[in-house]
Amino acid sequence: MAKITLRSLAVIFALFLTACGGSPDEYDETAGWNAQRLYSEAKSQLNDGSYERAIELFEKLEARYPYGRFAQQAQIEVAYAYFKSEEPASALAACDRFIKLHPNHPNVDYAYYLKGLVNFNEDLGLLGTLANQDLSERDPKAAQEAFDTFRELVVRFPDSRYADDARQRLQYLVNALGAYEVHVARYYLKRGAYLASANRAQAALTNYPETPATEEALYILTQAYGALGMTALRDDAQRVLTQSFPQSAYLSGGPDDGQPWWKFW
Repeated sequence: MAKITLRSLAVIFALFLTACGGSPDEYDETAGWNAQRLYSEAKSQLNDGSYERAIELFEKLEARYPYGRFAQQAQIEVAYAYFKSEEPASALAACDRFIKLHPNHPNVDYAYYLKGLVNFNEDLGLLGTLANQDLSERDPKAAQEAFDTFRELVVRFPDSRYADDARQRLQYLVNALGAYEVHVARYYLKRGAYLASANRAQAALTNYPETPATEEALYILTQAYGALGMTALRDDAQRVLTQSFPQSAYLSGGPDDGQPWWKFW
């Protein structure tokens, strides 16, 4: 009798496991939803700030209905949801995927803009929040990628609704990248690496001309070339500094070194 009872329990337990192993959609409230309803609910969740739920619904929409306008829109909407939920790697991947799959989509300019914005926000610390960090150890990769993406946007889509904002961010970024080069040049100068200092200052002048970093870059060149005994190059840099910035504080010894680098501009 005991053996029969144990066998019965085993059968019941097996049936229980089978029931628990059913399709995930069997207990999913969205199982019967069409593409439009999934998109509408995901969009509503996105607008309400429920980004994780929005991501879940957008991904279900694309998995169940991979073709059509709702799936395409979900691909770019999920990128924004990832951005808002502070998952930049996923947001960038979603933007790149949309651009690759739909290069001629009417909203592809937005995908470029969003990609630039993700990288731009990733590197905001380059300009302010890291004033006490040695920035010569920081890679400005995100700022450079944001610059490249915004530049592609304004070149390819000059009349885009996002182009004006992208242009403003481009100016901000070119100033930032120039200032970063000067910061590294100053770092090398203080440590006696004069050739490296001169090279980075020259890179700032060549790659980011007419930015606020130009003034200090010229000053660093005079100091680095002077320390290297390259008097002709030093005098050339000094002449350009004097002609371009006749009121420069660098002509009388330079500004207070205690000021954070990013406040020069």
